[in-house]
Amino acid sequence: MKFTRFAKFAWLVVAYNLMVIVWGAYVRASKSGDGCGSHWPLCNGEVIPLAPTVKTLVEFSHRLSSGLALLLTVVLVVWAFRAFARREPVRRFAAWAMVFMLLEAAIGAGLVLFEMVAENKSMGRALWMSAHLVNTFLLIAMLTFVAWAASTKQQTRWRGQGGIHWLFLSAIFGTLILGVSGAVAALGGTLFPVTSLAEGLKQDLSPTAHILIRLRFFHPFIAAAVGTLLMLTALAARKLRPGKETRMFSTSLIILVLAQLGAGLLNLLLHAPIWLQLVHLLLSDLIWLALALLGFNALAQRERDSENRGADFSPLWQASGLKPAPQLAKESNGN
Repeated sequence: MKFTRFAKFAWLVVAYNLMVIVWGAYVRASKSGDGCGSHWPLCNGEVIPLAPTVKTLVEFSHRLSSGLALLLTVVLVVWAFRAFARREPVRRFAAWAMVFMLLEAAIGAGLVLFEMVAENKSMGRALWMSAHLVNTFLLIAMLTFVAWAASTKQQTRWRGQGGIHWLFLSAIFGTLILGVSGAVAALGGTLFPVTSLAEGLKQDLSPTAHILIRLRFFHPFIAAAVGTLLMLTALAARKLRPGKETRMFSTSLIILVLAQLGAGLLNLLLHAPIWLQLVHLLLSDLIWLALALLGFNALAQRERDSENRGADFSPLWQASGLKPAPQLAKESNGN
Protein backbone atom coordinates (compact mmCIF):
# COMPACT_ATOMS: atom_id res chain seq x y z
CA MET A 1 0.00 0.00 0.00
CA LYS A 2 1.12 3.51 -0.79
CA PHE A 3 -0.41 6.39 1.13
CA THR A 4 -0.16 9.36 -1.18
CA ARG A 5 -1.58 12.74 -0.17
CA PHE A 6 -4.76 11.90 -2.07
CA ALA A 7 -5.08 8.47 -0.40
CA LYS A 8 -4.65 10.00 3.07
CA PHE A 9 -7.30 12.59 2.29
CA ALA A 10 -9.65 9.88 0.96
CA TRP A 11 -9.30 7.85 4.18
CA LEU A 12 -9.91 11.02 6.19
CA VAL A 13 -13.16 11.56 4.27
CA VAL A 14 -14.22 7.97 5.05
CA ALA A 15 -13.52 8.40 8.77
CA TYR A 16 -15.31 11.75 8.89
CA ASN A 17 -18.40 10.35 7.18
CA LEU A 18 -18.54 7.52 9.72
CA MET A 19 -18.67 10.15 12.47
CA VAL A 20 -21.44 12.03 10.64
CA ILE A 21 -23.44 8.80 10.32
CA VAL A 22 -23.15 8.06 14.02
CA TRP A 23 -24.13 11.63 14.93
CA GLY A 24 -27.14 11.32 12.64
CA ALA A 25 -28.20 8.26 14.62
CA TYR A 26 -27.97 10.33 17.79
CA VAL A 27 -30.31 12.89 16.21
CA ARG A 28 -32.87 10.13 15.65
CA ALA A 29 -32.36 8.45 19.03
CA SER A 30 -32.64 11.73 20.95
CA LYS A 31 -35.74 12.72 18.94
CA SER A 32 -34.02 15.92 17.84
CA GLY A 33 -34.88 15.62 14.16
CA ASP A 34 -37.42 18.44 14.45
CA GLY A 35 -34.94 20.75 16.19
CA CYS A 36 -35.03 23.10 13.20
CA GLY A 37 -38.77 22.69 12.64
CA SER A 38 -39.84 21.76 9.12
CA HIS A 39 -37.40 24.23 7.57
CA TRP A 40 -34.58 23.24 5.24
CA PRO A 41 -31.90 24.41 4.56
CA LEU A 42 -32.78 27.15 7.07
CA CYS A 43 -33.17 26.27 10.74
CA ASN A 44 -36.47 27.54 12.14
CA GLY A 45 -36.45 30.15 9.39
CA GLU A 46 -32.97 31.41 10.30
CA VAL A 47 -29.55 30.85 8.76
CA ILE A 48 -28.08 30.55 12.26
CA PRO A 49 -30.51 29.92 15.13
CA LEU A 50 -30.24 32.79 17.63
CA ALA A 51 -32.05 31.23 20.59
CA PRO A 52 -31.54 27.50 20.09
CA THR A 53 -32.85 24.75 22.33
CA VAL A 54 -30.83 21.59 22.95
CA LYS A 55 -32.76 19.81 20.20
CA THR A 56 -32.01 22.67 17.82
CA LEU A 57 -28.29 22.52 18.61
CA VAL A 58 -28.23 18.77 17.99
CA GLU A 59 -30.05 19.01 14.66
CA PHE A 60 -28.20 22.14 13.51
CA SER A 61 -24.79 20.63 14.31
CA HIS A 62 -25.75 17.56 12.29
CA ARG A 63 -26.63 19.77 9.33
CA LEU A 64 -23.31 21.57 9.60
CA SER A 65 -21.38 18.30 9.76
CA SER A 66 -23.34 16.92 6.80
CA GLY A 67 -22.64 20.08 4.81
CA LEU A 68 -18.92 19.72 5.50
CA ALA A 69 -19.13 16.07 4.37
CA LEU A 70 -20.61 17.29 1.08
CA LEU A 71 -17.82 19.83 0.60
CA LEU A 72 -15.15 17.22 1.36
CA THR A 73 -16.69 14.89 -1.21
CA VAL A 74 -16.66 17.65 -3.83
CA VAL A 75 -12.95 18.22 -3.14
CA LEU A 76 -12.35 14.46 -3.34
CA VAL A 77 -14.07 14.19 -6.73
CA VAL A 78 -12.29 17.21 -8.24
CA TRP A 79 -8.93 15.95 -6.95
CA ALA A 80 -9.59 12.43 -8.27
CA PHE A 81 -10.44 13.70 -11.75
CA ARG A 82 -7.32 15.86 -11.82
CA ALA A 83 -4.91 13.27 -10.41
CA PHE A 84 -6.03 10.07 -12.14
CA ALA A 85 -6.38 9.02 -15.76
CA ARG A 86 -9.73 8.54 -17.47
CA ARG A 87 -9.99 4.76 -17.01
CA GLU A 88 -8.69 4.67 -13.44
CA PRO A 89 -11.23 3.10 -11.02
CA VAL A 90 -10.61 5.90 -8.52
CA ARG A 91 -12.40 8.35 -10.81
CA ARG A 92 -15.36 6.02 -11.28
CA PHE A 93 -15.76 5.38 -7.56
CA ALA A 94 -15.43 9.09 -6.79
CA ALA A 95 -18.16 9.94 -9.29
CA TRP A 96 -20.51 7.41 -7.72
CA ALA A 97 -19.67 8.75 -4.26
CA MET A 98 -20.78 12.19 -5.43
CA VAL A 99 -24.06 10.78 -6.74
CA PHE A 100 -24.82 9.05 -3.45
CA MET A 101 -23.77 12.11 -1.45
CA LEU A 102 -26.27 14.26 -3.36
CA LEU A 103 -28.94 11.63 -2.80
CA GLU A 104 -28.01 11.61 0.89
CA ALA A 105 -28.61 15.35 1.09
CA ALA A 106 -31.92 15.02 -0.78
CA ILE A 107 -33.17 12.26 1.50
CA GLY A 108 -32.11 14.20 4.59
CA ALA A 109 -33.98 17.25 3.33
CA GLY A 110 -37.04 15.12 2.57
CA LEU A 111 -37.09 13.73 6.10
CA VAL A 112 -37.28 17.28 7.46
CA LEU A 113 -39.61 18.83 4.91
CA PHE A 114 -42.10 15.96 5.10
CA GLU A 115 -41.77 15.86 8.90
CA MET A 116 -40.54 12.26 9.00
CA VAL A 117 -38.74 12.96 12.28
CA ALA A 118 -39.15 13.11 16.07
CA GLU A 119 -42.48 11.52 17.09
CA ASN A 120 -43.68 10.57 13.61
CA LYS A 121 -44.81 6.93 13.87
CA SER A 122 -45.88 6.35 10.26
CA MET A 123 -44.75 3.51 8.05
CA GLY A 124 -43.75 6.19 5.58
CA ARG A 125 -41.04 7.28 7.98
CA ALA A 126 -39.73 3.73 8.19
CA LEU A 127 -39.53 3.59 4.40
CA TRP A 128 -37.70 6.93 4.27
CA MET A 129 -35.23 5.72 6.90
CA SER A 130 -34.70 2.46 5.03
CA ALA A 131 -33.86 4.34 1.85
CA HIS A 132 -31.60 6.60 3.90
CA LEU A 133 -29.70 3.63 5.32
CA VAL A 134 -29.24 1.87 1.96
CA ASN A 135 -27.98 5.08 0.36
CA THR A 136 -25.65 5.71 3.30
CA PHE A 137 -24.18 2.22 2.95
CA LEU A 138 -23.61 2.72 -0.77
CA LEU A 139 -22.06 6.14 -0.16
CA ILE A 140 -19.59 4.95 2.45
CA ALA A 141 -18.70 1.93 0.29
CA MET A 142 -17.86 4.15 -2.70
CA LEU A 143 -15.77 6.47 -0.53
CA THR A 144 -13.91 3.46 0.87
CA PHE A 145 -13.30 2.08 -2.62
CA VAL A 146 -11.81 5.44 -3.61
CA ALA A 147 -9.41 5.32 -0.67
CA TRP A 148 -8.50 1.65 -1.15
CA ALA A 149 -7.99 1.88 -4.91
CA ALA A 150 -5.85 4.99 -4.45
CA SER A 151 -3.76 3.21 -1.81
CA THR A 152 -3.27 -0.11 -3.62
CA LYS A 153 -3.86 0.56 -7.34
CA GLN A 154 -6.01 -2.56 -7.43
CA GLN A 155 -8.81 -3.14 -9.91
CA THR A 156 -11.67 -5.60 -9.83
CA ARG A 157 -13.83 -7.36 -12.38
CA TRP A 158 -16.90 -9.59 -12.18
CA ARG A 159 -16.33 -11.74 -15.26
CA GLY A 160 -14.26 -14.88 -15.08
CA GLN A 161 -14.50 -15.09 -11.31
CA GLY A 162 -16.38 -18.37 -11.08
CA GLY A 163 -19.26 -18.41 -8.61
CA ILE A 164 -17.64 -16.34 -5.88
CA HIS A 165 -19.30 -13.11 -7.05
CA TRP A 166 -22.73 -14.69 -6.44
CA LEU A 167 -21.65 -15.43 -2.90
CA PHE A 168 -20.72 -11.79 -2.37
CA LEU A 169 -23.92 -10.56 -3.98
CA SER A 170 -25.89 -12.71 -1.54
CA ALA A 171 -23.87 -11.37 1.39
CA ILE A 172 -24.32 -7.77 0.21
CA PHE A 173 -28.06 -8.20 -0.26
CA GLY A 174 -28.39 -9.91 3.12
CA THR A 175 -26.44 -7.14 4.84
CA LEU A 176 -28.67 -4.48 3.30
CA ILE A 177 -31.77 -6.36 4.47
CA LEU A 178 -30.25 -6.64 7.93
CA GLY A 179 -29.42 -2.93 7.95
CA VAL A 180 -32.97 -1.99 6.99
CA SER A 181 -34.45 -4.27 9.65
CA GLY A 182 -32.04 -2.76 12.17
CA ALA A 183 -33.09 0.77 11.23
CA VAL A 184 -36.75 -0.15 11.64
CA ALA A 185 -36.04 -1.89 14.96
CA ALA A 186 -34.12 1.14 16.22
CA LEU A 187 -36.97 3.44 15.18
CA GLY A 188 -39.48 1.20 16.95
CA GLY A 189 -37.32 1.17 20.07
CA THR A 190 -37.09 4.96 20.04
CA LEU A 191 -40.80 5.55 19.55
CA PHE A 192 -42.01 2.71 21.77
CA PRO A 193 -39.46 2.30 24.59
CA VAL A 194 -39.76 -0.53 27.09
CA THR A 195 -38.51 -0.96 30.65
CA SER A 196 -38.11 -4.73 30.69
CA LEU A 197 -37.46 -7.62 28.33
CA ALA A 198 -40.84 -9.16 29.21
CA GLU A 199 -42.63 -5.93 28.36
CA GLY A 200 -40.82 -5.70 25.04
CA LEU A 201 -41.70 -9.30 24.13
CA LYS A 202 -45.32 -8.70 25.09
CA GLN A 203 -45.41 -5.66 22.81
CA ASP A 204 -43.78 -7.54 19.93
CA LEU A 205 -46.25 -10.43 20.08
CA SER A 206 -49.38 -8.36 20.56
CA PRO A 207 -51.69 -8.58 17.50
CA THR A 208 -52.78 -4.99 18.11
CA ALA A 209 -49.24 -3.62 18.35
CA HIS A 210 -48.03 -0.91 16.00
CA ILE A 211 -46.44 -2.20 12.78
CA LEU A 212 -43.02 -0.85 13.84
CA ILE A 213 -43.16 -2.88 17.05
CA ARG A 214 -44.13 -6.07 15.24
CA LEU A 215 -41.38 -5.61 12.65
CA ARG A 216 -38.65 -5.22 15.26
CA PHE A 217 -39.45 -8.75 16.52
CA PHE A 218 -37.84 -10.23 13.39
CA HIS A 219 -34.58 -8.30 13.59
CA PRO A 220 -32.69 -10.71 15.92
CA PHE A 221 -33.54 -13.68 13.69
CA ILE A 222 -32.45 -11.81 10.56
CA ALA A 223 -29.24 -10.82 12.36
CA ALA A 224 -28.44 -14.43 13.26
CA ALA A 225 -29.07 -15.66 9.70
CA VAL A 226 -27.14 -12.88 7.97
CA GLY A 227 -24.34 -13.06 10.53
CA THR A 228 -23.90 -16.75 9.72
CA LEU A 229 -23.92 -15.97 5.98
CA LEU A 230 -21.25 -13.29 6.42
CA MET A 231 -18.95 -15.58 8.39
CA LEU A 232 -19.36 -18.34 5.80
CA THR A 233 -18.61 -15.80 3.06
CA ALA A 234 -15.45 -14.72 4.90
CA LEU A 235 -14.27 -18.33 5.25
CA ALA A 236 -15.07 -19.14 1.61
CA ALA A 237 -13.21 -16.06 0.35
CA ARG A 238 -10.24 -16.97 2.51
CA LYS A 239 -10.09 -20.43 0.92
CA LEU A 240 -10.93 -19.55 -2.69
CA ARG A 241 -8.88 -16.37 -2.94
CA PRO A 242 -5.90 -16.80 -0.60
CA GLY A 243 -3.87 -13.67 -0.03
CA LYS A 244 -2.70 -11.31 2.69
CA GLU A 245 -5.48 -8.75 2.26
CA THR A 246 -8.16 -11.41 1.91
CA ARG A 247 -7.05 -13.05 5.16
CA MET A 248 -6.98 -9.70 6.92
CA PHE A 249 -10.47 -8.64 5.88
CA SER A 250 -12.02 -12.08 6.33
CA THR A 251 -10.69 -12.22 9.88
CA SER A 252 -11.87 -8.66 10.54
CA LEU A 253 -15.32 -9.47 9.19
CA ILE A 254 -15.73 -12.53 11.42
CA ILE A 255 -14.57 -10.63 14.53
CA LEU A 256 -16.88 -7.69 13.77
CA VAL A 257 -19.88 -9.98 13.18
CA LEU A 258 -19.33 -11.73 16.51
CA ALA A 259 -18.90 -8.37 18.27
CA GLN A 260 -22.08 -7.10 16.62
CA LEU A 261 -24.10 -10.13 17.69
CA GLY A 262 -22.87 -9.59 21.24
CA ALA A 263 -23.72 -5.87 21.08
CA GLY A 264 -27.17 -6.72 19.73
CA LEU A 265 -27.84 -9.09 22.63
CA LEU A 266 -26.63 -6.47 25.10
CA ASN A 267 -28.81 -3.89 23.38
CA LEU A 268 -31.80 -6.16 23.91
CA LEU A 269 -31.02 -6.79 27.57
CA LEU A 270 -30.35 -3.12 28.39
CA HIS A 271 -33.41 -1.87 26.44
CA ALA A 272 -31.38 -0.02 23.79
CA PRO A 273 -29.68 2.88 25.59
CA ILE A 274 -28.61 5.62 23.17
CA TRP A 275 -24.86 5.05 23.62
CA LEU A 276 -25.24 1.36 22.77
CA GLN A 277 -27.39 2.17 19.75
CA LEU A 278 -24.53 4.31 18.44
CA VAL A 279 -22.01 1.52 19.04
CA HIS A 280 -24.37 -0.93 17.32
CA LEU A 281 -24.65 1.32 14.27
CA LEU A 282 -20.89 1.91 14.08
CA LEU A 283 -20.29 -1.83 14.15
CA SER A 284 -22.84 -2.24 11.34
CA ASP A 285 -20.96 0.28 9.22
CA LEU A 286 -17.62 -1.40 9.93
CA ILE A 287 -19.07 -4.80 9.00
CA TRP A 288 -20.33 -3.32 5.75
CA LEU A 289 -16.90 -1.85 4.97
CA ALA A 290 -15.09 -5.08 5.87
CA LEU A 291 -17.41 -7.00 3.54
CA ALA A 292 -16.92 -4.44 0.77
CA LEU A 293 -13.13 -4.53 1.03
CA LEU A 294 -13.11 -8.32 1.30
CA GLY A 295 -15.13 -8.51 -1.91
CA PHE A 296 -12.90 -5.94 -3.60
CA ASN A 297 -9.78 -7.98 -2.80
CA ALA A 298 -11.32 -11.36 -3.55
CA LEU A 299 -12.43 -10.20 -6.99
CA ALA A 300 -9.08 -8.56 -7.63
CA GLN A 301 -7.21 -11.74 -6.65
CA ARG A 302 -8.32 -13.59 -9.77
CA GLU A 303 -7.01 -10.77 -11.91
CA ARG A 304 -3.63 -10.85 -10.19
CA ASP A 305 -3.46 -14.62 -10.64
CA SER A 306 -4.22 -14.32 -14.34
CA GLU A 307 -1.21 -12.02 -14.73
CA ASN A 308 1.01 -14.89 -13.61
CA ARG A 309 -0.06 -17.29 -16.35
CA GLY A 310 3.07 -16.54 -18.35
CA ALA A 311 5.40 -17.28 -15.40
CA ASP A 312 7.92 -20.12 -15.46
CA PHE A 313 6.44 -23.12 -13.65
CA SER A 314 9.09 -25.61 -14.90
CA PRO A 315 10.33 -26.42 -11.34
CA LEU A 316 6.84 -27.61 -10.50
CA TRP A 317 6.71 -29.86 -13.55
CA GLN A 318 10.14 -31.29 -12.76
CA ALA A 319 9.15 -32.01 -9.15
CA SER A 320 5.99 -33.81 -10.27
CA GLY A 321 7.80 -35.94 -12.87
CA LEU A 322 5.35 -34.78 -15.57
CA LYS A 323 6.01 -32.80 -18.72
CA PRO A 324 4.11 -29.65 -19.69
CA ALA A 325 1.78 -29.86 -22.68
CA PRO A 326 3.98 -27.76 -25.05
CA GLN A 327 6.97 -30.07 -24.46
CA LEU A 328 4.86 -33.17 -25.04
CA ALA A 329 3.59 -31.73 -28.31
CA LYS A 330 7.16 -30.90 -29.43
CA GLU A 331 8.40 -34.44 -28.70
CA SER A 332 5.42 -35.92 -30.53
CA ASN A 333 6.12 -33.83 -33.64
CA GLY A 334 9.77 -34.87 -33.53
CA ASN A 335 8.83 -38.58 -33.61
